[in-house]
Amino acid sequence: MSDNVASLSDFTLRDVDAYIFDAFGTTVDWFTTVTREVPHQSKGALAAGPEAAEFARDWRKGYYAHVRAVNEGGDGSRNIDVAHRKILDEMLASPRWSHLAPVWGDSERDDLVKIWHDLDAYTDSVPGLATLKQYGVVVTLSNGSYRLLLDMAKNKQLPWDGILSTEFFGVYKPTKQAYLSAAYHIAIPPERIAMVAAHKWDLQGAAEAGLKTIYVPRPAEDTKEIRESMRSKAEGGEVDLVVNDFQELARLVAQAKQGDGASK
Repeated sequence: MSDNVASLSDFTLRDVDAYIFDAFGTTVDWFTTVTREVPHQSKGALAAGPEAAEFARDWRKGYYAHVRAVNEGGDGSRNIDVAHRKILDEMLASPRWSHLAPVWGDSERDDLVKIWHDLDAYTDSVPGLATLKQYGVVVTLSNGSYRLLLDMAKNKQLPWDGILSTEFFGVYKPTKQAYLSAAYHIAIPPERIAMVAAHKWDLQGAAEAGLKTIYVPRPAEDTKEIRESMRSKAEGGEVDLVVNDFQELARLVAQAKQGDGASK
């Protein structure tokens, strides 16, 4: 991130009282974890490497299809554990993955779903969040179930001030109401909240609700073209800030807040 971008972002960051973080793909690395752990539970039936990566991506694609269908008024659970299990069962009934169906019985499939409760945190996540807590409210807003998010926080020592699951609100992100409900529950106006995510669609939903937007590119999220093309509004883009990771964001916030204090 250039010094120019940092200086242009200060005004926005001085006015932010809360930071709401996406979880899957932004704070934790679902792709690496699922790609590694599913073969470990496959009794040798699923090879580590490209095939396991394809399995992980297909499971995630099923999640996105589920969210779209529910947000468009279709049937489907708003508990992501139930959804992950249904998607897994559908995958194992498909021609591509049916050879794996005999490997996993009912309880073993439940164990696979629990992988999503213990995803690796990106190395910058915990230290970045810990620093940011000194300068504002730090919470997660995720489509994950509350218990999943609670387990994730405990397993990886994620230092949230609070956990907000869209399961509470009866909608999935990127529905506008999800972000407005989050703002209501932390009692901070949307314009004084920044949504931090590795997904363009998530930030577009947050912006529609009046939140500031901060993009963090992660290797398994969005397309390479989107990641490389994302720019701040100061550079002619559509988000308020682009940072490389949580620790860079924490440094910029500290600079902005400390500079603001010195000017008073």
